Amino acid sequence: MIIKQDLKRSVGTLILISICLIGALSTWFSATVVLPEISAHVQLGKSQETWLTNGVQLGFVIGALLLAFFNLSDSMSLKVLIAFSCTLAALANLLLLWTGTPVALIVLRFITGLALSGVYPPAVKLIATWFQRSRGIAMGTIIGALTIGSATPHLLRAITAETNWMLVIWISSLATFLAGLIFLFFISEGPYAFARTRFNPNQIVQVLRNRPLMLVNVGYVGHMWELYAMWAWILTFANFSAQRFEIFPFGTPEYFCFFVVSIGAVGCILAGRFSDIYGRCRTTAALMIISGVCAVSIGFMIDTSPLLFTTVALIWGMTIIADSGQFSAAVTELSEPHLVGTAVTFQMAVGFGVTVIAIWFVPVASQWLGSIQWAFLFLAPGPFIGAIAMLLLRRRPEAQKLALGRR
Repeated sequence: MIIKQDLKRSVGTLILISICLIGALSTWFSATVVLPEISAHVQLGKSQETWLTNGVQLGFVIGALLLAFFNLSDSMSLKVLIAFSCTLAALANLLLLWTGTPVALIVLRFITGLALSGVYPPAVKLIATWFQRSRGIAMGTIIGALTIGSATPHLLRAITAETNWMLVIWISSLATFLAGLIFLFFISEGPYAFARTRFNPNQIVQVLRNRPLMLVNVGYVGHMWELYAMWAWILTFANFSAQRFEIFPFGTPEYFCFFVVSIGAVGCILAGRFSDIYGRCRTTAALMIISGVCAVSIGFMIDTSPLLFTTVALIWGMTIIADSGQFSAAVTELSEPHLVGTAVTFQMAVGFGVTVIAIWFVPVASQWLGSIQWAFLFLAPGPFIGAIAMLLLRRRPEAQKLALGRR
C-alpha cells in the first residue's frame, strides 16, 4: 500500500512539473514566432534578428555556467531557485512590449535565457529525486513538456494571427509566472533527494575529469548542434517551403511548425521507455542516426509530395529531441551524488553554448547556398558524432551504472 501511494505521488509530481515546464518554457521562442512584427516595430536588421533568438541561448549558457560554478543547484532549495527564475523570465519577456530599441530587446532576451537556466536544469534534478527505477521515462516526460512549451508560441501565433501579436507575449509571460508559483507552493523534492553541498569551485573540475561523463557530454553537444537550430529556423524553412506546395500541410506554416516541434514530446516519452528497457547508449545512438538522416533529406523533400515532406518533417521533429532526456538521466547516474546538479547544469551550459553557433550559422549557410532549402544539411554532422560518442560509452565498464545495468 505504501509503495502504491509513493508511486501515485511520484507520478502526480511528474505531471505537475511537466505542466509547469510547458508554461515556463513558452517564453523561450515567444519573441521568435512574432519576429516579423517585432522587427517592423523596432526596425531590426538581419543580424539583430538572429541575435534576438540567440540572446536567449547565450543568456542560458551564461546562467548555467554561473549556476554550475557556484553549485547553486546542489546547495539551495530547488523550488525556490525555480520559482525566482520563472518570475524573472516572465518579467523580462513582458518588458518586450515596452522596449523600443534593438539593443534593449536583445538584452531582455538575454535575461530571459539567463532566468530559464534556473528553471530547466534544476527541474531535471528535481524530477530525478522522485524516480530511480523509471528515471528514463520520467526524464523523457520532462523533456516532452519542454518540447511542448517550446512549440506553444507557434500555436499561439497561429491562433492569434488575425489579432494582436502582443497576445503571444502576454500569455507566455503569465504562464511562466504561474508556473513559478506552483513550483514554490505545491512541489517538493522526492524520496531520492541528493546530498546538498557547499560552494567549492573545484567541484566543476571533478565533473570535467569524469571520462564517461565527458562522452555523454560529447553526445549531448552533437544532439544540441542540431536541435535548437532546427527549432529556431523551422518557421523560416516552412515559409519557404509553402511556396512550393499548392496545399501546405496543416494549413499554415505556423500550424505546421507547432506539430513538427510538439510531436517531439511523444518521441521523448517513447525514448524514455526504450531507454529504460534497452539501454541509454543504444537508444540515444539510434535516435541521433535517424534525426541526422532527416536533416540530410529534409531539403530534398521540398521537391516531392506534401505527404512525403510532412512524414520526414514529423519523424525529424519526433527524433531530434527524443534523446535529450536520456543524456540528463545518464548524467544523474554517472556523476557523484553530491555533484548531480552541477554536472547536469554544466552539461546544459556546454550544449546550449553550441546552439549559439548553430543558430547563427544556419542563416549564414542559407546566404551561401542561395536559400534555406539546403541549410539544414550542415546540422547533420552533430547527431552522427553524438551517436559515435554514445556507442563508445557503451563499451566502457562505467556504462553498467546506466539504467540499472542496461547500457
